[in-house]
Amino acid sequence: MPSNSNPVEIVVCLGSSCFARGNSENLAILKKYVQSRGSNISVRLTGNLCQDQCKLGPNLMIGGTFHHSVTAAKLRELLQQLGRPPQEDHGTT
Repeated sequence: MPSNSNPVEIVVCLGSSCFARGNSENLAILKKYVQSRGSNISVRLTGNLCQDQCKLGPNLMIGGTFHHSVTAAKLRELLQQLGRPPQEDHGTT
């Protein structure tokens, strides 16, 4: 889980195409997610007017990784992954 000193940045494309295709709903989901987590997770939520990938929208970026065609269901899956600790490598040394 990210610490308060290392927030996860979520950038939502607010261009007209992405917003009309679903980022209006995704933004509401993100706001609710951040409010419900309180201090349990550190998130920096920002928006861009366009990420120049309109045909693949709705687009958003989480922790530096672009995600395309993000439906509400896909966003909920991505947000569930944010709350999980990184998996450790249990290989032998």
